[in-house]
Parts: sequence; C-alpha cells; structure tokens
Amino acid sequence: METRSGGDIGVTRRSALTGLTAGIAATSGCLSKIRALVSRSRPTTVSFSIKTLPVDQDPYAIAIARQVSAWFEAAGIQASIQPMTAEELYRQTLTNHQFDVFVGQYPGEFADPDAFYPLLHSTYSVESGMQNPFGYTNLSMDDLLEQQRRETGTDRTETVTRIQRRVVQECPFVVLGFPNVIRAARTDQFTGWSGVFDPTPVNLLSLNRTDPSATTLRATTPDDRPMRNLNPLMSTYRGPGDVTDLLYDSLAHRYRGTLYPWAAANWEWTGEDPLELEVTLREDLTWHDAERLTASDAAFTYRLLRDTSLGALDETVPTFRFRGRSSLVEDATAVDDLTLRIQFTDCSRQVARRVLTVPVLPRHIWSDRTDKATLSGVDVGVTTTDALVNQNIPPIGSGPLAFRSVTRGQSLLLERFDDHFVEREDETGVPSDLSGGIPFEEFELRFIGSDSSAVNLVVDGEADVTARGVGPDLTSRIGVAEDVSLNIDRSGAFYYLGFNTRRSPLTNPRFRNIVSRLVDRAALAESVFDGYVDPAVSPLAGSSWLPSDLAWSVSDPVIEFLGSDGAVDAERAREAFRAAGYRYNEQMQLLRS
Repeated sequence: METRSGGDIGVTRRSALTGLTAGIAATSGCLSKIRALVSRSRPTTVSFSIKTLPVDQDPYAIAIARQVSAWFEAAGIQASIQPMTAEELYRQTLTNHQFDVFVGQYPGEFADPDAFYPLLHSTYSVESGMQNPFGYTNLSMDDLLEQQRRETGTDRTETVTRIQRRVVQECPFVVLGFPNVIRAARTDQFTGWSGVFDPTPVNLLSLNRTDPSATTLRATTPDDRPMRNLNPLMSTYRGPGDVTDLLYDSLAHRYRGTLYPWAAANWEWTGEDPLELEVTLREDLTWHDAERLTASDAAFTYRLLRDTSLGALDETVPTFRFRGRSSLVEDATAVDDLTLRIQFTDCSRQVARRVLTVPVLPRHIWSDRTDKATLSGVDVGVTTTDALVNQNIPPIGSGPLAFRSVTRGQSLLLERFDDHFVEREDETGVPSDLSGGIPFEEFELRFIGSDSSAVNLVVDGEADVTARGVGPDLTSRIGVAEDVSLNIDRSGAFYYLGFNTRRSPLTNPRFRNIVSRLVDRAALAESVFDGYVDPAVSPLAGSSWLPSDLAWSVSDPVIEFLGSDGAVDAERAREAFRAAGYRYNEQMQLLRS
C-alpha cells in the first residue's frame, strides 16, 4: 500500500525507509574495500560495551541491555553490559562521551519537533549534556533542523516528517518505546493521582486532599541524586519528572499539551523582523529568600544559558541543559521591572515560544557562579563553570515549593511557598486544575533502594506514592492493597539505544541501520515490559507529527527485524553485514572493516 506523506510521492512504507540506506550501502562497500587494500593490520572483531542503569535504579534498563546484548551476540558482535549509577552513566555518556552503546530514557517529554535540533545538530556534537551526545554529524540533517525552525503549517510538517525518516534510516539513536509508568498511591489522604508526575511534578498541585490532617505528601524514589544535587542546569543529575521543577518557575508552563502563562501574566508579539516578544511578569513575584523577582532575572537567565561564564572566559561555556531553547534567543532585555523583551534568531512563533519554558534563575545568586571550574570525573578537555558544577544546595528559586532540608542519600524535604502566585485568589491564566493553592504543606522525597520496599511503604501507610515507576511484577501486590490505587500513566520519556557515532564501526550509518534491525520491539514489549509499553520508532510517536509510515504495529513494525519471534536469524544478519562490506572470521565473529 502506498502513502503520500511528507512531500514524498508514491513512496511505500519500506522504500521510504530504505531509499537513503541503499545509497549509503553503495558507497560504504567501496570504501570498505579500499580500506582493506591499504591496511596491513589484522582485522579485529567488533565488540560493544553496553552501559546502563542497575536494576535497583530502573526496572527496565538493564533488562533491555541484556536482551540487546543477546541479539548482538547472535549476529556475531561481542557485547558486554556495564551497569552503573545514574550519575556515573550520564557523566560517561553525556559529558565525557566514553561509550559505545547505552540504554537511556529521554529526560522528559518530547513536546515539540524542535527538540530534535539540540539532539542531532552537528553544532552540538562536541558539547556536553543532552545535546547530541551521539556525536552525529550530517549537513543535510542540519539543513532540515534549521528549516523546521523557520517553517509553519504543512511546510513544517513535511520537514519534520523527513527528519523522522532520516533518524530511522541513519540511526544515531534507536527509539524502543514509551513505557507505561506503574505507581502505587494511597487514596485515604490524597486523590487525583493520574498523571501528576508526568511530565513534571508541578502537576502535584492538582491533587485533592481528602484528609485535613495530611499535611505532608510523602513520596519514594529509587534515585538518590535529588538528595545530592539540585542544580537545574546539570544533565547528569536531572531526569524525567525532575524535582527542581517544583523549586524553579518558568515564564510559561505546558499542561496537557497547552502552554499557559506561569510566572508571566501574558505576552505579546511586537515585531517580525527580527521576531520579538514582549513578556509581562506577574506582579509581586519573590524568590524564596524574599528578594524580589523582576524582568532583570529573566533577561539574566537567557544570557547565562547561552554562556555560563557571561563572557569572562575566552570561549563560551553553554549549559548542559536547555541548549536548544536558549539558542533561539538573540537578545533579552529588561524594559522595566515587569517587562521583558526577547528578540529571536530566525525562527517561527511556534518554535520561539519554547524559550518560555526554561527555569528562571535568580541573578543575585547565579551571577557569582561564572568562574571557571573543574568537576571530578569530567575530561580535562571539557570547560565548565561554577554554574555547571555547583550542587546548588540550598536552592533559591521562586517555585511553589521551597527547600527546607536534606539528608544526604536519604531524604529531601520541601515546604509550601506561601508567597507563590498559585496561593492568590485573584491570579488568572493558571490552568484551573493547578489553581487554588498547594494541597499540602510539605513534600518529602525519600530514597528507597528497591521497588518492592517502596510499594510496601505505600501499602503500610508509611508513604503516599511511589514517585518513580515500579516493575510490572508488583501490579498484583498494589491492586489488592486496601486504600491504594494502581496508577498506570503513559510516559512521554521514551527508552532508546544511544550509539556513539564517533567510534568505528558506529561511524557508518549503514552499519547502524543493520544493528537497529537486530532489535525486536515486540519481544521487548513482552519479555522486558510485560506489555506495559507502547513500542515506537520515533520520539514523536503518539503525536500528530508522526507520519503514518512510521506508526509501529505488531503486524507491520516499520523496521524489519532480522529474525522472528524474538530470535535473531544469524544467517540473515551475516548476509546483511556482508552486503554492507563487512566480513566474519572462522568463529563467525563480525570483523571491523
């Protein structure tokens, strides 16, 4: 059956995904033969180290790694698994780029196609953080990424379609699926648990308190990073549903797909060439230390995100997070205490609005964090500043909750910020579900090292909710517990395999494409997720941006698996690699070209 999507006329589902690959194969085979002729060294076998989180920090990641490792081995690729803490994993992958393959979960919702820009643009291939950790470089992709920033309507839709197809073809990373997050939550003190942590814990404000004596909301987490670091700029410590969202306000908040004014009262477009936006802040905003929050703080934030040294060093030192959004800002100026004027680079209004969702930082705190710094475990070639390494404890923000105390490795205690605008009856523009005040006085986040222990605490009434998802094996335990609800939410944070395209043979897109065909998403859905996942091949799956030819289904999985029923067909895999110019030794181990 033929489809017409993204401007490609008469393109079949498979040919749309293999057209580019055929051209790659034609050149990669010739290059492989040339290298073989000029190289006198003995070919070495292909081996990958797969880095991931341990089972006590993620119920799925290491199980994915084990299954993928088995598939690689079946195809003649030697594979080993390296579980490590979240801090170490993201330091090695996002900062130092010391990896072959890693199993990760995207740190938040892929809310707009422009999220592809920092993830894949070659400008960011040498930077640290969640901007192009794969080292992927492709000038044609750069053009598409820049083009979608300027376009609107069907033109942008077609360009975004081309971007998605190229990602599936060239595979700098491989999307596996969107997990259904399983949580246990007590219903005798608070109700309304559905979706309150996804994509941000700010949604906790929508809870209903049914027991007046329940002044503290008690949550558990298998991640102890919030007890050691509360710096919103550090990608190695931030993940899906990050607690710093409760501490730092943004000018706008995206709730259920709609962008609402948050710290801003409203905004108005005041220019087109260049594109210009005038933002009016709410009156009487204050930081947690009682200092007044003004437009100067917001203007300072955008300057800091672009260069955390604020020009003090010979080179710019951008942030590890929010890089794509901050790159949209050409200039930000405080007109007066309540008025901010933002000028943008060449982009559309739709894309430009994304800058309103970054956390606003207090100038009187962060202006002293611009000096050059070093971070333990980070390569000496990576330039950092105090803004990027400071643990930021205690944090001073303007969010609905303020820091009270922390016990390292054990618990974090936040308290209601009574001066926050959601506590005012006369404030408008806030989503109705989040207005009316914070439904608790304190929020306690406790580190609990295992899923089963976390669920037991909820069942026994010693905790109210498991903030992070637990394994599917605990659903029956949760389902039969008294006064406990089983909450299953579709996460916008997809699981994926990340490839280091800086390292041979992963430098070759044809090779990566074949490796992606060693993954059976249907098998992962059953063996790893026990059905609690929506398999996918694109970060935009489930949105209106997904073209029909990239919609995954069991009967038509988009990418042809080199096997059947979860088992790799070794001969088919060998044929695919040989057709791409690779060879095997007598032990049927894949050799580097």
